[in-house]
Amino acid sequence: MQGAIIVVDMLEDPLGDEHAYPIAPHGRAIIPTINQITVEARARRWPVIFACDSFLPDDFIFGGKMTPHSLRGTPGAQPVAELTREPADELLPKRRFSAFFKTDLDQTLRAKQVDTVVVCGIATHFCVITTALDALCHDFRVILVEDATAAYSPEIHERTLALYRRNPLYPLLRVMTAAQMLELPA
Repeated sequence: MQGAIIVVDMLEDPLGDEHAYPIAPHGRAIIPTINQITVEARARRWPVIFACDSFLPDDFIFGGKMTPHSLRGTPGAQPVAELTREPADELLPKRRFSAFFKTDLDQTLRAKQVDTVVVCGIATHFCVITTALDALCHDFRVILVEDATAAYSPEIHERTLALYRRNPLYPLLRVMTAAQMLELPA
């Protein structure tokens, strides 16, 4: 297995102020597990990619109930400082939910001969799952790390993962804990 870790939207705006966004305390709680995963991934020489919301102030996406956040070029669109990062890690700005949508992620992963994408971050029911499903659509195996992803409530997180725990695409799409993922052969 040649893996890559995609850390989705672990950014200052949604996580910086625990009172501003309901997801903040849940997202902050998974930082140690994400750090554990990325440290091990680097030891295995797997790419670590931080997929970051990077919206424009008048972005279409803000036409609904979503308030402007993670605006391109602002500190709020940067990964939280508590995440372990290395110079070789990649920052991937994204304008929509999926890290694959209108980015060069597919080509980047193929150039690195990746066959399995490990997805963690926020929010389980939006950006994490769309990135996971798009990875599958691009013919990558996918692992959703249940204890390294979060939603604005534990119930929504668990309901989302429950949809994919038993699925007809297994083992192409798997839900597992960080410990289970780290036990897989390198």
